[in-house]
Amino acid sequence: MSALDPLPVTTAAPKERVAYLDNARYWVMLLVVIGHSLTQFVAMDSARGVYVWIYAFHMPFFILISGYTARRYMGDARQVRRIVSTLVVPYLIIEISMQMITRHYTGEPEPYKFLSPQWLGWFMAALFVWRLTTPIWRALRYPITTSIAISLLVGLIEVPNVLALPKILGFLPFYVIGLHMSRERFERLADPRIRVGSALLLAASFVICYLYSANWTLDWLLWKQRYDEDPLGASPLEGITQRAELLVIGLVLTFAALSLVPRRRSWTTRLGGRTFYCYLLHGYVILLLRYQFGVFDSLEKHGAPAVVLTMVVATVVANLLMTQLVATVFRPLFEPRLRWLFRPDPEPKPESSKAPAPTA
Repeated sequence: MSALDPLPVTTAAPKERVAYLDNARYWVMLLVVIGHSLTQFVAMDSARGVYVWIYAFHMPFFILISGYTARRYMGDARQVRRIVSTLVVPYLIIEISMQMITRHYTGEPEPYKFLSPQWLGWFMAALFVWRLTTPIWRALRYPITTSIAISLLVGLIEVPNVLALPKILGFLPFYVIGLHMSRERFERLADPRIRVGSALLLAASFVICYLYSANWTLDWLLWKQRYDEDPLGASPLEGITQRAELLVIGLVLTFAALSLVPRRRSWTTRLGGRTFYCYLLHGYVILLLRYQFGVFDSLEKHGAPAVVLTMVVATVVANLLMTQLVATVFRPLFEPRLRWLFRPDPEPKPESSKAPAPTA
């Protein structure tokens, strides 16, 4: 991607949703919910491989799509209002409520860390920061190279977890690459030969993760710790090399998955247009099942059947949370209009019928 396509120079929103992107959102959201559900079972060999495979590319996939959809961000008043209502407000709701729930059951975090996201809120904070910095990535001569350098080097220094900055900077290349993607590049992925190779690649990577991940350090997949910090314990060179490998793996598997996403409209298109609510709400379901009912502790002793059952239930829950009913109920909460907070748009000035006076 050395020759970058020019980015859009207008802020006009697309007239209609793109089926391909909504289909992609649907499938990656299934991976998100399944991956978060399997977190409870990573000590089990039957779950660990699936977890590692999902975490190798599900967030790079999600972030790249998010970058692509931010191509028209210019920072005008309408877009700023949208950021506040769909990112800042949901972040505060999710982070405050989930930390309160977790503290009720476990006593942690102590004290509350509302500006240091503990779980799902990090992605809302990341989208907020990435979106605000989009003009920088539009202006730089070598934005992708710069973002990769930042990602590789950030693990060498101590970065406070304010708004999940270590993860934001670590995952940054996927957002910047998505920002500089084009529809033509996505279309090229639909080549039948590429799709066959992608299917084989994803299948092979799954088998490798399932068979050989028993001794892998999973914290590398979280993209938030210094290289020399436990349990990573890597030298600067080892840390940069490991992260570079994760960047390549994440990109390759992301493009492989994108090549297999259907282009036509279907039921997944409708559900994929409502992944926002699924992402925000599925964490509450997992917390309730874990702390209130002890479901995961009860299932763990059943081994592989418990893992399969968890994946099936996670898929059902994800689909339910992407329904129109859920969107209708929670839209006022997670996408408030906030007319009281913002100035109204200025009225357009009527054009004068007289020609402007000549100037000296």
